[in-house]
Parts: sequence; structure tokens; C-alpha cells
Amino acid sequence: MKFYLKYIVITLFISGSFYSCGISKYIPENERLYTGADLTIVSDSIIKNEEGLKSELESVIGPEPNSKFFGMYLGLRYYYKNQKENPGFINRWLYKKFGEKPVYQSDVKTFDVEDLLLNRLENRGFFYSAATSEFEESEKKASVSYTVKVPKPYRMKTYQLDSLPTPIYGEIKELVGDSPFENGMRFDLNSMKLERLRIDANLKKRGYYNFNDSFLIFEADTNRYDNKGFDLFLKLKKAVPKKATVPYRISQINVYPDYETADSIQTDIIRYNEKNFIQKEVFFKPKYLDPFIKLEEDQLYNPETSRNTARRLSTIGAYKYVNIQYREIDTSATDNLGLLEANIYLSPLNKRAFTAELQVVTKSNSFIGPALALTYSNRNIFGGGETYNTTAKVGYEAQLGGGSTPGDSSLELGLKNELIFPRVIFPVKINDDFFKYSIPKTKTSVSFDFQDRRKLYTLLSGTALFGYAWDANRYVTHQINPISVSYTDLMKTTPEFEEILNDNPFLKRSFEQQFISGLTYSFTYNEMVDQQKTHQKYLNFTLDVAGNSISLFGKNQGPDVPKTFFGMEYAQYAKADVDISYHFNFAKEQTIAARIFAGYGLAYGNSDVIPFVKQYYAGGPYSVRAFRIRSLGPGTYNVDEDTNNTSDSYFDKTGNIRLEANLEYRFPIVSFLKGAVFADAGNIWNSKENPVFDGKDKFSKNFLSELGMGAGVGLRIDIQSFVIRFDLAAPFHDPSLPKGKRFNFDISNPILNFAIGYPF
Repeated sequence: MKFYLKYIVITLFISGSFYSCGISKYIPENERLYTGADLTIVSDSIIKNEEGLKSELESVIGPEPNSKFFGMYLGLRYYYKNQKENPGFINRWLYKKFGEKPVYQSDVKTFDVEDLLLNRLENRGFFYSAATSEFEESEKKASVSYTVKVPKPYRMKTYQLDSLPTPIYGEIKELVGDSPFENGMRFDLNSMKLERLRIDANLKKRGYYNFNDSFLIFEADTNRYDNKGFDLFLKLKKAVPKKATVPYRISQINVYPDYETADSIQTDIIRYNEKNFIQKEVFFKPKYLDPFIKLEEDQLYNPETSRNTARRLSTIGAYKYVNIQYREIDTSATDNLGLLEANIYLSPLNKRAFTAELQVVTKSNSFIGPALALTYSNRNIFGGGETYNTTAKVGYEAQLGGGSTPGDSSLELGLKNELIFPRVIFPVKINDDFFKYSIPKTKTSVSFDFQDRRKLYTLLSGTALFGYAWDANRYVTHQINPISVSYTDLMKTTPEFEEILNDNPFLKRSFEQQFISGLTYSFTYNEMVDQQKTHQKYLNFTLDVAGNSISLFGKNQGPDVPKTFFGMEYAQYAKADVDISYHFNFAKEQTIAARIFAGYGLAYGNSDVIPFVKQYYAGGPYSVRAFRIRSLGPGTYNVDEDTNNTSDSYFDKTGNIRLEANLEYRFPIVSFLKGAVFADAGNIWNSKENPVFDGKDKFSKNFLSELGMGAGVGLRIDIQSFVIRFDLAAPFHDPSLPKGKRFNFDISNPILNFAIGYPF
């Protein structure tokens, strides 16, 4: 291995030398290729954060030299090749994608760079500095060495406010008292700009509608000191308009709930809670719209309150545009107060919408098929911002390969009705002011699903939900469903399916629990909303508890017999899982993404196993991609070794414990085409062993050696955040194999995953 590594390094070195020599023949006789610059700082005193200062100075040194890859000027070579009379298609394409125009010694303006260096030093308090430069030349190449001589910097002795008119003087004086400036700090122009912005932002919050940070000016006085000290004075520029130095209050609020620019004449005015709701007819009831508006009459102008109002209104789901405008009211009542009229223009979305979604579903072991979902939406259905959605879905799935067997195809029909209220529906009135960032939405839904799995069973299920969802801030979302009820009815079974249930008691028990009633809660912290952020974190915690309250009304059937509710056996369990992701964004559109998932479910009371629909599974396009969906685990179990058990031929592998980790490197290829290299690891287990699996499914201290692991490459079509994903993966550690044979990178039969969106 060391020999091959050494061979590769030598080869790259020789190749780099060859390419460098090959480039030299293209350089004109009177030119030299510019290879870059270095900077040396010479100081007669200790510079605090010298590395930061050097980095800032280096940022103004230009131009950038041509880039190199392992010593090779590839971009420059593509440029020269493209200058030929007939460069050819490949050379033209390489130049278009990677080519660089040459940067010569004549392109370097050292005097301009020296002026920029001195300017940056003066901005940082190093006055009377000196900058010099010198070329280092060879036959065909040249570089520059810059040297800056930095004297002792000027430092602040006092920070004072000059005389200003009232009432703004008192406001700025208070803000200057809270300044981060400290005596002895170095003169720093950038810090002064930040101080102006800080004062301006705080004045805006106090009503100074017409103020601008450019009205402030700093003056430094060095006359009192001989040791490079200065007094800093904050002043207002001359000719600042009077209206910029007085606060403004909101005298009137006009709300247009049904505003259309083409027909903006609104006649009817409803006065509600000191606001004017202006609309031709009642489109949105004022009592329901008012809580979203944080502006109040006689309130000082505050841009944060305005932004908060706009954000809250946009979350209703009934409006496509929210526009808040202010108009100054001409008044001579007082010189120390301005008045504003706030106009809130709300442009509604189309009241009714119809959408169709065609899906390609991959599910279970080799199951694939189409699905069609049709959704009808009615926005603002009751005049309070409510949204009603009804969705009908039909899907067909078939298992590829393996001949005709029971359960190798299924038909699914579904109907879901959802009603969303943009407010809290609760028996006791809850003050909306408690939710400062956004008002919770009350979500209710009822859905029915019918599944016919060929030659096995037909299953009818129904679900009802009632809960709340709200954003606590930009990153945090809460969702709680105090009422979550589901019912499943195994309507029709075949002898083949009855045999499966008899062979697998755990599976049979999971289907016997027809009734699930409980509470679910989800907490999400999501920094992925800031797409330009270098470090992004994501956390989701979910809790699902069922059967506790209903157990109070359960009917006792006798010792060792589960209780029932209205004749139906109900489930009791607690389930919690956490999903953590981290993205490191670097270079251009390149990301290293990592994820960890852990989940545990505990059956108790009326249940000795968690219902089938609530159990965990592993494998597939959003899990360990080297294994098919629901085919991994549990534990080290291998269905091929158990010829007596037929249940696994038709049923997915599930468990009440799941651990998973993923790592992925994402990079651009060309335009909207992206690539990825990834590795996944994970599995599922049971905390209480299933006799069918001979104990191989039970979680133990050896769980690390029982992880399914795989790696692969991905291709993604990313068009404005709509992602179509193809991931090709192969396992390199299969826990179902005997010990000593599990590590085997099997690329002979890779798994192709198709999905919408990124996996994490």
C-alpha cells in the first residue's frame, strides 16, 4: 500500500512539472505568469489579533493568480488550447466549464495595492504606516512581496455625545451609555460603522421613523494627548431634517382584508378594536383577523412590530401578499411628535384550488407501483382564515421478481378530510398575546384507508386527529395532538395469512390491537431555513403515548386477558425518538451532511407488543440505502436460514428499537445536476425477543457489530429546491450473515433508490 501511495505522489509531481513546462511555451516573450503574493507585517509594538489584521490586509491584494491542481494549471491550459484555430468540441467545453484567462505580471498594479493596504491600516487606527513592494522574477514567472511597517495605533480615551436637539438628545445619550466601546480601544472605522447602525436600529424601535444612520458622524480629537490618544465625539451632520429628530406615533390603522390592486376601491368600513377594516363585503371577519395584527393606535412606530405583524399575517394561509405601508400625516400640533397612518394591504390567494399529484412508490421488499392523489382546497371557508382540504388517493404496488406468491401485490384506497383553523380552539380562552412569534393553528383531520393485499387480507383503518402546531421562533416548531385515535379492522383473511399469524405470535398480537388512542408531541429545531449558513443544525424529538386515559374506561375481561373498549382491544405503549442532523457547507455548493437517529418503544399495561403500524423499520431511500425498505434486521436474523418460517416471505421486518447513522458528501456537477457520496449504518431490534427469530432479534451490548452498513453514490436533479433523487448503494457489512463473513462489499447486486427530496 505504501508503495502504491508513493507511486501516486511521484506520478502527480512529474505530471505537475510536465504541465508547468507545457504552459511556459504559451506565455508571451515580454510577459511573466503571475503566481501570487505574500505579505509581511513589521511592527514596533504587539498587535492584538495580528492574524486577523493580516487576513484583512491580504483580502485587498490582487489580482488572484491562476489556480493550480496538484501543481498543474489546468484552467490556464484549457484557455490556451481554446485559442487554437480549431480547438475542437472537447477543448471548447473544458474551457467553458473550467478555463481561466492568464494573469500576467503586467496585470499587477502594486501602487494601487499599496494604497489599499494603507487605507485598511488607517481604518484600523494604524496611522502613518508605510507599505512597499518588490517583484521576485524568474524567466517565465513572477510573484510579489509586500511589506507594511505598522506603528503604534491610536487608542480612545473618552467617548462623548455632542450637543443635539431634543427630544433625540436624551434617546441617543442613553444609547451611548450602553455602547460596547471601551476606553483604550483601538481606533477602528468598522466598529464606528457598527455603532451607528446600532444606534439607528434602536432609535427606529423608539419611533424615529425618518432617522437614518448616515445622519450620525464621528469626530476624533487628538489635541489633548501626546501618546497617540484621542477623544471620540458623536454628532449629527448639518442640515439633518427636523422630522428625523422626532419620534412618530401611529394615529390610525387601516386594514384591507380583500385587497386587489386592479380594484382597490373599498367602501365598507368596520371599526373593531381601534382599527378600520375596509372591504366591500365581509371577506375576513375582523374579530379573527385582529389578533394577527400587533400594531396599535397611539403606539410608537417600531419596524420590529411591523415585521412581526407581516409574518403573522402571512402564516394564516389565505394570503399571497402582505404589504404594510406608512403615510406621514401633516400636522402642526406639536414639533416634538410625528403622526403616521398605517395601511395593511392583504391580497388573498384563490379561494378554491385543485391539485393532482402522481407518485412512484417504492415500498417493502421490491415493492413498486404508481399512486395518484387528488386534493381539493377551500381557503377562508368560514371567513376566519380556515382551510379545508380533502384528498383522495389510489395506489397499486407489486413485488418484482420471485414469481407469483400471496401478498406480492396490493391495492390501496384512501380518503382524508382536514380542517385547519389559524387560531386556538380550546374550551378555555387562551390569550393570543402569549404566542408572540406566531399564533398556533388548530388542526383536525379524519381519514380512511382501505388496503387489499392479494391472497392475504383486506384491511380497513380510520384515523382522527385534533391538535395544535405553532412556531416559537424562526427555528423552533411545536406540534401537539392531545387527541389521536386510530382504528383498524382486519376485514378478510385467507388461510395463508392465518398460517402466517399462527407462526408469528408477535405479529398476531400487533394486529389484535384494533384501537389506538393517545397523545403525540413533536419538537423541531431547524437551522436549515438559513440556506447561506455555514454550520446548520437540525433536531427533532417525538413522543407518542397511547392508552393511558382510555384505560380508565376499559372493560376487564378477566385475568391475563387484555381489556377492551366498546368491544375492541386497545393498545398501551410509549414511544420516543430523536433525529439529529448537521450540515457543513463549504466551497461552492459543497456540503458534508451527517445524521443520527435513535428510537425506542415500550409496550405495557394492556399490550405486550407495540401495534404493527407503530413499530420501527430500517432500509430504503431515507434510511440505510444499501438495503431495501423494511428488509434490514431485526438484529442478525436471516430469513434465508429459516426455511420453516413463511411469514417473512410476505411481511416487513419491524422492531421496537432503531439506531441509525448517515454521512454524505454533496457536490455540484453541472447546472441543476448534483452528486453525492454516502455511507449509512443502522438496524432495528426488539427489547423482548420474538420466538420466531430464535433470539437473533433481541437488542444486546453487541449492537455495534449488528449494524447493517453500506455505501454508494447519488445523482440528484435539484430544480429550485425540488429534488428528484437516485441513490445507488451496496452493503459492506450485512448483520444477517455469520460472524466473520459480515464484512463483504457486495457490488454485484446494488440497490437503486428513487425518492423525492434529500434524505436528511
